[in-house]
Amino acid sequence: MTHLNHDKALSNPIFSIISEASQELGVDCYVIGGFVRDYLLNRGTAKDIDIVAVGSGINLAKKVASKLTGKPEVSVFKNFGTAMIKHNDIEIEFVGARKESYHRDSRKPVVENGTLEDDQKRRDFTINALAISLNKPNYGQLLDPFDGISDLENKIIRTPLEPGITYSDDPLRMMRAIRFATQLDFKIFNASLSAITEHKDRIKIISKERIVDELNKILASKTPSLGFSLLNKTNLLNYILPELTALQGIEEIEGQKHKDNFWHTLEVVDNISKHTDDVWLRWAALLHDIGKAPTKRFDKKIGWTFHGHEFIGSKMVYKLFKRLRMPLNDKMKFVRKMVLLSSRPIVLAEDFATDSAVRRLIFDAGDHIEQLMTLCEADITTKNAKKQKRYKNNFKIVRQKIVEVEERDHVRNFQPPITGEEIMKTFNLKPSKEIGILKEAIKEAILEGEIPNEYKAAHEYMITKAKTIGLVK
Repeated sequence: MTHLNHDKALSNPIFSIISEASQELGVDCYVIGGFVRDYLLNRGTAKDIDIVAVGSGINLAKKVASKLTGKPEVSVFKNFGTAMIKHNDIEIEFVGARKESYHRDSRKPVVENGTLEDDQKRRDFTINALAISLNKPNYGQLLDPFDGISDLENKIIRTPLEPGITYSDDPLRMMRAIRFATQLDFKIFNASLSAITEHKDRIKIISKERIVDELNKILASKTPSLGFSLLNKTNLLNYILPELTALQGIEEIEGQKHKDNFWHTLEVVDNISKHTDDVWLRWAALLHDIGKAPTKRFDKKIGWTFHGHEFIGSKMVYKLFKRLRMPLNDKMKFVRKMVLLSSRPIVLAEDFATDSAVRRLIFDAGDHIEQLMTLCEADITTKNAKKQKRYKNNFKIVRQKIVEVEERDHVRNFQPPITGEEIMKTFNLKPSKEIGILKEAIKEAILEGEIPNEYKAAHEYMITKAKTIGLVK
C-alpha cells in the first residue's frame, strides 16, 4: 500500500466538508475511482466524485448535504445503497464499502458490507481502485493496494483480481477495458486481453443500452480505431456489430483483389474524428460501407463490384439501430441518409460536376450537405500521394460549386413553388395521380436547370406540362 500525501487533489472545499461530516458520524471515508485517476493523470478536474464510506453512504450523503449552502437535495438509490448530491456543477456519489459475489446469469451482485480493501478489490481496474483518505489521521494519503500508480505510469489496463473473475462477474468490464484503453491510449495487460477473448460470450447478458454507451465513448475518443481494433481482436465485435466484421478480408480472383473494407472503415473513422466531434457523423463513417459485404460480386470484365451498396447499407442502418436499441429518431435518419448519399460527392469529384448533379446533391442532402462533404473527404484513404492530392483538389472544386449553385438556385430543402392545392384549383381537379405527376415534373425541371426556382417560371412550365398529359386542350 502506497502512503503518499495528495492534499493538492483535495483543494476543493467540498472534501473538508465531507471529512468533517464523516468524523461526526464516526465513519471512515475516501474519494475513489475516476476522480483520483484523472487527478494523477493531470486530465483536469473531474465533474464526478465518488466517495466510499466504511458504513452507510446514504447517511454520509445526508450529513454532507445538511452542511452545504442551499441544502441540496439528496437522491437516494436504496436498491444500490447509494446516494447522490449535485453541488456547484459537481455530482458527488456516496456508497458504502462493499463486498460482492455474482450469479452466473447476471451482472447484478449480491452485496454485503465490507472494508475499503474489499471495495477496492471489486473495482474493475487497478487505475480505478486508487483511493485518497478523507479521514483526519491520514487526510490526503493515497491508498493503492494493487499498484495502480505503476499501471498509470506504464499506461496499462489491469484488473485487481484474476481477470477471468473480474470479466466473468461483470462482462461490461470487457467493454470498459477497451474503452479506457482507447480514451487514455493505454495497453490492456496481456492476461487481461486473453481473458476478454475467453469470456467474450458473457457479453450476451449485458443490456444493449450499456454496450452502446461504451461504443459511443469509444467512437467519441480521439482515435476510435484503437478501440474497434481491440473489439475485433477479442471477437467481441462479431457479437456486437457483425455487419462490420463481415467487411474483413481480401479476396483474390484471377489476380484481382479488392481492399479490406474493415480496415478502410477504421481509417475513415479516424480521419473524420480529426474534423468533427459529432458522434452521429462518426457513426455514419463507421457504417458507411456496411452494404459492401452483401453486395460484393466478381465480374470477369470489370473485377470486383459493390453495386448499390449505399442503398443496401442505408437499409441495414435501421435494422442495426433497432437491434442495439439505439434511438430510431432523427439521429438514425441522419446516419441512414449519410450512408445512402456517401458515394455521391465522390462520383462528382471523379467526373466533371454538372450544375444539375450538384443541384440534386444539395436537394437530397439538405441541411446535411456540410457533414456529407466531411464524410466523403474522410473516405480518401489512398496511400498514393498523387491520387490523394487530386481527390482533395476535386473536393475543393465540388465544395465551391455547391456554394455557387446554392447562391444562384436556392435548392437546399426547397419546396416546389407550386403547391398541390394550386394545381387542383388551376385545373379543377380532385385528389389524383396527375397532381403528383405535375409536382414531380416541376421539381425535376428545377433540379435539371430547365427552369429557375421561381413561381412565374414554374407556373408557365406547369401549364405546358399539363397539355402533354391531356389536362389542357
